[in-house]
Amino acid sequence: MEQIEPQPSAPLLLAGTIFAFIPVPLQRVRADGWTPLAQERFIRALEVMGSVRAALRAVGISRNSAYKLRERPGADSFARAWDAALDCGRSRAFDVMLDRAMNGITTIRIRQGGHIDISGGPDLAILRGAMQEEPPPRQGGR
Repeated sequence: MEQIEPQPSAPLLLAGTIFAFIPVPLQRVRADGWTPLAQERFIRALEVMGSVRAALRAVGISRNSAYKLRERPGADSFARAWDAALDCGRSRAFDVMLDRAMNGITTIRIRQGGHIDISGGPDLAILRGAMQEEPPPRQGGR
C-alpha cells in the first residue's frame, strides 16, 4: 500500500491550541466528506461535547468513515488532536455533571391556572451516575 505523507504546505489547523493538527491528506475531496474544515469542526465538537457520537452527528459524518480516517496513513496528528479533544470534552462533561449533582438544579413548573411551582436541590440521579463512573484523568499531572 502506498504511503501518503502530509504535504509540507498543509496548513496547521487549530494552531496555538493543544488540538493543533495537520489535516489528514486525502486522495480526493468530496464536498460532504472529510474536508480540512470538516476535520477541524469535528475536533472542536469533540472538545465541547466529549462524545464521538455527538460530535459526528454535529458535523454530519458517519462513525465508520471517522474511524477509517483516523487509521489512514498521515493521520497521526489528527488522531492526537482527537484524543486530546475527547479527554478535554469528557473532563468538562464530568465537571458539569458533578456540579449539577452537588449544587442542584432549579425546576420551574407552571401549573393550570397560572400557579408557579419552583423547586430545587441536588439531582440525585446524576450524583449516583457520577459516583459509578471513574473520573477522567487530570491534565498536567495535578
